[in-house]
Amino acid sequence: MRTTVVQMSPGHDKAANLAQAERLCEAAIAEDRPDIIALPEIWTCLGGTREDKFASAEVLPKPGSNEPAGEAYGFLQNLARRHHIHVHGGSIGERAGEKLANTTVVFDPRGAEIARYRKIHLFDITAPDGKEYKESATYARGEEIVTYEANGTRVGCAICYDVRFPELFLKLRQAGAELIFLPAAFTLQTGKDHWETLIRARAIETQCWFAAPACCGPHTEGSGGVRYSYGHSLIADPWGHTVAKASDGIGFTTARIENEVTLRVRADMPVLEHRVLA
Repeated sequence: MRTTVVQMSPGHDKAANLAQAERLCEAAIAEDRPDIIALPEIWTCLGGTREDKFASAEVLPKPGSNEPAGEAYGFLQNLARRHHIHVHGGSIGERAGEKLANTTVVFDPRGAEIARYRKIHLFDITAPDGKEYKESATYARGEEIVTYEANGTRVGCAICYDVRFPELFLKLRQAGAELIFLPAAFTLQTGKDHWETLIRARAIETQCWFAAPACCGPHTEGSGGVRYSYGHSLIADPWGHTVAKASDGIGFTTARIENEVTLRVRADMPVLEHRVLA
């Protein structure tokens, strides 16, 4: 299954972000002809004020309903339908009462929604440079483990900060995952030291492929300060090798997910069967 991860540099202008996503996705599909394409975390509105985030967020239709869809949801759905591919929508802001949810939606080649995942672990930390992040001030945490099937491959859902919690990925492996998507907007400070190391570790532990589309470059916060996302979107195999990585700046990269590699790695080192402290 040819898998493409898209690297974006979004800000808090939703219309500009949608235009950037469309340009990159259309170019990636034309050049690399993927079976599934994925966008980064919260690509519709990165930075800005709390009000900006709420203004860009969407009320998602109930799966299978004919309820009207927002611009980002409609873009992802139409992209899948028009090109007859699976689209893993990174994550977008979902209106969920007084707070938002950081939500992944996935569409099959008919444009039908087949998965919806809300980020479980929220980024409430102080970075090495002293900057504070309080995701829980705007977003509510999700609760459900989510997988879906795409072209005969069982796919697991995670988002960004989730990568630091291996128990989530064990549960995805136990649920049958062979490929895990990790859309992200990793900070520059944490990304340069931890991004690739954590992804490769989770790939080795779970013996799953990892596809990690990421945001890159600067964005402006509501306070007026500028923060930077690390980028370096990548795809890793179940042995922990990085098999594709995006260059600096916006773009995309593609790799072929090979199920025979997964089977061989798991047969040679059956760590799930050997697990004692599950």
